[in-house]
Amino acid sequence: MASADIDGASLHYRAAGDPARPCVVLSNSLGTDLGMWDAQAARLADNFFVLRYDTRGHGGSGRGNGKESFDIARLGRDVLGLLDVLGIARAHFCGISMGGLTGQWLGIHAPQRIGRLVLANTAARIGSAEGWQARAALVRSEGMDGVADGAAARWFGASFIERAPGVVADMIAGLRAQDAEGYAACCDALAGCDLRADAARIGSPTLVIAGRDDPVTTVADGEWLAQQVPGARLAVVEASHLSNIEAEAAFTALLQGFLD
Repeated sequence: MASADIDGASLHYRAAGDPARPCVVLSNSLGTDLGMWDAQAARLADNFFVLRYDTRGHGGSGRGNGKESFDIARLGRDVLGLLDVLGIARAHFCGISMGGLTGQWLGIHAPQRIGRLVLANTAARIGSAEGWQARAALVRSEGMDGVADGAAARWFGASFIERAPGVVADMIAGLRAQDAEGYAACCDALAGCDLRADAARIGSPTLVIAGRDDPVTTVADGEWLAQQVPGARLAVVEASHLSNIEAEAAFTALLQGFLD
């Protein structure tokens, strides 16, 4: 584990594999950290230099000076800054949910830095500005418990919750422990992020992964995104929102097959 100073914030990251191999960056969802990618990182490290990081304000990453809100451009520039610090000119990128929006921003605004692009359980516009503003206000006033209490049903299907209670409990505990202001600042980024008018500008070879039972970013959202991005293809896995955890084997196989 290591950290890099990116525009006033200490960004926590973890690298595995041979640095001489192609790099793949893994970007976490709102309320999680780089540990959500443990299974995928272990498999990819045989053939890639795997770079995971905690999004600004999450996990071990700072949120910078003061309590300023973030926008999606800030989160995208953090990735570019981390690649610069590590001397990586170009990388594949896989992001889930909020990380998928970061990936879309990179595909639109920094195509020369991105090889293949995997956009998982995401949309060009996630939710509504009002909804994210309300959630940001909630955690700023009451902390993370109100969000964490209902997160399992948003993140996972009922059958997974029943068969993997330990995994679910660990993920919810991680959410409850997140920095409330960092989480709220990322809610602000989601409130202001609408990439629908620009999605067709993504030029990287793109795989969109959707969860069949995802109530947050639906299969219809994935279909729309795949239709907008030239040459993109859509894959649907049997999972809810955190599909890389719930459908670990299927997700990892899709990721490996697309990147190899």
